[in-house]
Amino acid sequence: QVQLVESGGGLVQPGGSLRLSCAASGSFFRAYNMGWYRQAPGKQRELVAAISSGGSTNYADSVKGRFTISRVNANNMLYLQMNSLKPEDTAVYYCNGRVPGRDYWGQGTQVTVSS
Repeated sequence: QVQLVESGGGLVQPGGSLRLSCAASGSFFRAYNMGWYRQAPGKQRELVAAISSGGSTNYADSVKGRFTISRVNANNMLYLQMNSLKPEDTAVYYCNGRVPGRDYWGQGTQVTVSS
């Protein structure tokens, strides 16, 4: 069983930055493919960024060049550095971890971009 706990959300002005963190409990974190998803009010949950167990990354077109996903396997940590934030980035951000047959989610952290 893996538990994921996000932190780092908050209110930020357009153009600002935030760094989200996801702490994972349990063993074998390094084997998990990890990702950040977000869900805005009235919209479906969408993939923001993902990083494989081997370190390969991919990003939604809307965040390319602005967001960076990273992981530190030794500390069971996943990060999302978000720069040049826009009002349309406002959403609840969720940490996800998966291996074949298993899919884990955090409780989410709110990010609000507003002046």
